[in-house]
Amino acid sequence: MDLYQRKQILDVIETLSSDYLQGKVRAIRLAVICLLSGGHLLLEDIPGLGKTSLALALSGILDLDFGRIQCTSDLLPSDITGLSIFDRQKNQFRFVKGPIFNNLVLLDEVNRAMPKTQSALLEAMEERRVTVEGVTYQLPEPFLVIATQNPAEQVGTFPLPESQLDRFLITTGIGYPPPDLEKKIIQRGSVREELETIRPLLEREKILQTSRFIREKIQLGSKVTDYIYALIERSRSHPQVFSGISTRGGLSLAGAARAEAYLEGRDYVVPEDVQRIAAPVVAHRLVLRPEHQTVRKEEVFRSLLVEIPVPMV
Repeated sequence: MDLYQRKQILDVIETLSSDYLQGKVRAIRLAVICLLSGGHLLLEDIPGLGKTSLALALSGILDLDFGRIQCTSDLLPSDITGLSIFDRQKNQFRFVKGPIFNNLVLLDEVNRAMPKTQSALLEAMEERRVTVEGVTYQLPEPFLVIATQNPAEQVGTFPLPESQLDRFLITTGIGYPPPDLEKKIIQRGSVREELETIRPLLEREKILQTSRFIREKIQLGSKVTDYIYALIERSRSHPQVFSGISTRGGLSLAGAARAEAYLEGRDYVVPEDVQRIAAPVVAHRLVLRPEHQTVRKEEVFRSLLVEIPVPMV
């Protein structure tokens, strides 16, 4: 197993959590799992807790091109994908790429964009490409979308449909840091200026190599596969759930569990890997029945998680 490259990945997580984003180690780890699994991350939390700083820090320490899109109700699909403009000197149209053509794209307050604009992200997030005026353009690799939304402020927003939520590998929050740590952060001040000069610790090519290694070399045994299937099958028959986890959700859980096993130093997945990563990966994919809309999806999923016997591997 490529322990050296794994050590570099762990160094990235450790450096970010100790030097730049203190108290956010779980959010950092989940963002790295998204990147290594080829998925995308949705951060649901109130403003001012470091969501933008997380995206900036991750792009800087991994030497990734960074693009930011501030979503508003008047944002157009072309503001994301780009558009063709007429070049008078050459007497022809040329395509000007939008901010989606970056390795890491921050979609700030994604639920403030109109549904038509939100739908422009589907092809980019799923197929790693965009089609403009009949021409298809490939997006750079690696490619990670980090979207944010404020769950406490719903006025003037457009909730993401299930088809859009399903494109996010992981949904999580950041939360408040512990009191002592928050006092230190307040005393120290913002780290935004420090993030502009952060030194890269890992090249993008090694990220791609690591992703391929995880996908091809981390083993998912039949017992763990059965365990994942039992979880998604139970979600479809749960009394509080109208629509359970899809096959894509099962694939996402398997991919994230492989990345979790890699970070834990193993070349095979155990049920504990699935349990640690399951809630952030699949809870947001549940569609609850109307009479249970006030129940948190994470609580529903954790209730069915304890019902499924854990296999011995």
